[in-house]
Amino acid sequence: MKNEPSQSIEISVEQAKLLGSAQRVKIINTLVDTAKTSKQVADELGESPGNIHYHIQKLYEGGLIDLVETRTVGGINEKYYKSKAKWFNTHGAQLIDPVLADDYDAASSTKINLRMQLSPEQREEMTAEFKALLEKWVAVSTTSKTKNSEEYAIGINVISTKTSK
Repeated sequence: MKNEPSQSIEISVEQAKLLGSAQRVKIINTLVDTAKTSKQVADELGESPGNIHYHIQKLYEGGLIDLVETRTVGGINEKYYKSKAKWFNTHGAQLIDPVLADDYDAASSTKINLRMQLSPEQREEMTAEFKALLEKWVAVSTTSKTKNSEEYAIGINVISTKTSK
């Protein structure tokens, strides 16, 4: 069964490290619904085609996007890429993004922690709302052209207090 972009897929720690860049997350976001060339993605993001091509190659080599079509137009091969998913999951004790480590010396940081009791349905609803919120802000960052922006790492863990054993 082929993954739909709205589904989550499991990836390795090495693949997850490829997503440790806001630029690559923006690229994935532009390739979720429609296959595009590096040039089309660059135009959409207002970035240089060479820079975007480099990141697309890394995402493709890492197995996070697919080459879905090649067209020859005026003697030039156009390669169309599409994201395998919108959401990527990984398991294990290794921290995926070192910026999210407790001992990372960040210029600024906000931590929010709390506990609550939820039914399985409420947990799923809350998870869906977190995803929608993150998607909103990825879209904002994708279309934003502000020069004084800064890259942030955001991690949300919803963890049962029960152990798996």
